[in-house]
Amino acid sequence: MLQTISVFGETSSSGLGALGISGQALLIQLITFGLAFLVLRRYAFKPILKVLDERRQTIESGVSLGEEMQKERADLEKKVSTALHQARRDADAIVAEALDAARGQVREAEDKAQLKAEIILKDARAQAEQNTARMRKALEGELVGLISDATEVIIDEKVDAKKDAALIDKALKGRVAA
Repeated sequence: MLQTISVFGETSSSGLGALGISGQALLIQLITFGLAFLVLRRYAFKPILKVLDERRQTIESGVSLGEEMQKERADLEKKVSTALHQARRDADAIVAEALDAARGQVREAEDKAQLKAEIILKDARAQAEQNTARMRKALEGELVGLISDATEVIIDEKVDAKKDAALIDKALKGRVAA
């Protein structure tokens, strides 16, 4: 019952022929495959492998460049952070220095104002004393006139300037002594 299958019109009942494979055809196919492999290897695989290798190198260089950029970014962030921290410290120092200078200027202005106030007060006191002295002299003059008028009324005679001055001096000395 076993019948053999024919390949290209041949029938064989043993070995590879039972499978429908011809030795001669197999050899021709192996030689054809080898030649196709060599041609493809020389003209197709090498250029394709070269392009793939270049792409791999490009990708690897891109990855390494990315890693370097991340490291540089981290370093830059550290530098920026340090610079910002230093700038904040410098700004705080400048503000503190400005506040100290402003306080000093305020103290200096207050001292100058206090000195001016003392000078103004001293001048006002001197002015008051001068005004008081002037008022006393004016009051003395009026008092002398009143005393002179009162003396004329009491004595019932006109007093001359010499007699009037003597009476006034006597009255004032008596008043000062009392």
